[in-house]
Amino acid sequence: MKKILLISSFLAVIVGIIFVGGGAWGIMYTYSNVARENITTPDDATIASTPVRGPFTLKAQADIIRFHVLSMTEGKTYAEMPRQIPKLDSGGKPILGEDGKPVMVANTARDTWITATTLITALNLGIFAYAFSAAVLLLGLFIVLTGVIFYVLGRKY
Repeated sequence: MKKILLISSFLAVIVGIIFVGGGAWGIMYTYSNVARENITTPDDATIASTPVRGPFTLKAQADIIRFHVLSMTEGKTYAEMPRQIPKLDSGGKPILGEDGKPVMVANTARDTWITATTLITALNLGIFAYAFSAAVLLLGLFIVLTGVIFYVLGRKY
């Protein structure tokens, strides 16, 4: 039993150190990739005029992008807007085609949503990367602690 505990403790400490290293690397990797984009939250964000680096500023930036796009689209999301809209003249009236029907053009507000969705998704993935890396690091610490406990038990019995 003593030999099993000592071997288990050694393996647990090794695995725990690998997890701690992997979690720390993930946090540093995410930080450096976010930092190199030089994003600063706008003045109306929940965390205003701050460089985007960590999960809280990533969330603030993602939220304000969504807020701004909803403001631009009168509260409509991508799925709620038509693919095409009538082309309007300078007076705001629909331009009619030869068949008497309105001439339809692409809805550029939907294109704005595509861009916003891409940015929001990237920011949210950064938040997830931080959370996952922190969980791996924490798990690694628990595994190292388990290894130390196994070692103490192995030496005691």
